[in-house]
Amino acid sequence: MPFIHERAGWPALEWDLPTLAERLADVRHRQGRLFGRMEGIGFPLRSETLLQTLTADVITSSEIEGEILDRAQVRSSIARRLGIDEGGLQPVDRNVEGMVEMMLDATQRFAEPLAEERLCGWHAVLFPTGFSGMRRIRVGGWRPEDSGPMQVVSGPIGRERVHFVAPAPSRVPSEMGSFLDWFESGAAPRDPVLRAGLAHLRFVTIHPFEDGNGRIARAITDLALARSDGSSQRYYSMSAQVCRERKGYYEILESTQRGTPDVTPWLDWFLRCLGRAIEGAEATLASVLDVSRFWDEHPRETLNERQRIVIQRLLGPWTGKLTTSKWAKLAKCSQDTALRDISELIARGILRREASGGRSTSYALVGRAASPSPERDDP
Repeated sequence: MPFIHERAGWPALEWDLPTLAERLADVRHRQGRLFGRMEGIGFPLRSETLLQTLTADVITSSEIEGEILDRAQVRSSIARRLGIDEGGLQPVDRNVEGMVEMMLDATQRFAEPLAEERLCGWHAVLFPTGFSGMRRIRVGGWRPEDSGPMQVVSGPIGRERVHFVAPAPSRVPSEMGSFLDWFESGAAPRDPVLRAGLAHLRFVTIHPFEDGNGRIARAITDLALARSDGSSQRYYSMSAQVCRERKGYYEILESTQRGTPDVTPWLDWFLRCLGRAIEGAEATLASVLDVSRFWDEHPRETLNERQRIVIQRLLGPWTGKLTTSKWAKLAKCSQDTALRDISELIARGILRREASGGRSTSYALVGRAASPSPERDDP
């Protein structure tokens, strides 16, 4: 069975708008309701929600590709670039800076045209050394002729699953020229949400670069969704939702690639996933409001710098147990100093000792449940 890009008429795609109309209307309603709610809260809370959303976007987009980025570095990089006041900014690795730079360019400059030079610039910041792992790749340019067939796979090394084979390198320049013309012209659907779903599918199908195509596809999706919202303020993360639903994502992607030009099932999945992403933004907002209430009850001015840094981490997406050694690492102090800081907060009713015991005493914020201890622990 031929892949979709091998069928006559490609890249012309078809979809049944009446089938999608109700779901599309629901997504547009959710977008409007979310932005309306965000307008009703103060600027500091909107900034924190934006910071959390963009941090999740960057981290999960990389996680889908098997790369785990340091959350604190990602948050620091975004805060610095957006001018958001954030205590305890950290040094940031090149791979984090590159991913943040691409995602912010896509979302903060969403109205600017998507062109070959811009996409190649994104690719260049993703691979500043010219290597993908141990392999040298062409950076800032389409796949070279000698790169061979490009298989789109998922799964761990040794157990990869091939979902489809992308067009030959010789086709990439013309395919990308057609894609970019379509994306910025009236040939694409007028509704920018449908355009986002189709753009993601078309770009992933072409797979124009030797590596980084998934991350760039999600940046293009975010750019298109920012256009649909008419705002650079990102309060929901499509990448985070795709990461949660990656099995379903790869299944619908594979069936679409092996199917007909009718991509209604793909767009239906995309709209459902997007709806759940917007719904998930409510959880982010609830978390931000919860943090705001905490700082109202415990003003930052009454804490020393070390205490502020660690408590800020505990109020975020923290996993694992807080011990004196972990406090010392986060606050860059001795364990004796860490213990004094912790003891003071226990006396003030801000921290409590965990009941679990064990070899090392651990602590948690009062009024918050203990976090599980996963294989990959914080910090």
